[in-house]
Amino acid sequence: AVASFSRVKTIADPGVRESLARRLGLLRPETPRRWGVLSAHEMLCHLGDAAEMVLKTRPRERPMPPRHRRLMKMIGLWTPMRWPHGWRTNPRNDPRVEGTKPSQFENDRERVIITMNAMGDARPEAVEPMHGTFGRMSLVDWQRWAYKHIDHHLRQFGL
Repeated sequence: AVASFSRVKTIADPGVRESLARRLGLLRPETPRRWGVLSAHEMLCHLGDAAEMVLKTRPRERPMPPRHRRLMKMIGLWTPMRWPHGWRTNPRNDPRVEGTKPSQFENDRERVIITMNAMGDARPEAVEPMHGTFGRMSLVDWQRWAYKHIDHHLRQFGL
């Protein structure tokens, strides 16, 4: 089990981050989505907001109550299963609600890369302890979540 776990992609791996950054570099404002409602630019704002919330630089309005959702977290984070389309996002991370509005495409893309690298290099105390769906989260959980979250949205745009 340890050997297979070591092959699981997380943003703790600089090579994984480099691969995601390369794919992000292929995104254009006019890249069409395959599902969902956000434009490519809005998706970048969503990714940046979500990462900043994890890093506690975009504070939650109130702390998440402690939850133990081990099975949901194990399946959602640690299996190769892809996330379903259409999950509602936190309104604070939705650029159409309370999230960051698109401004400069290149700056918004760079914010995603900067926050991804910060999460990859973070210390355990620097990240939120809870996720709304997956419950309690360790740094390694968040680093896996970040890989799956960014990958999910890049696949949304065919990248």
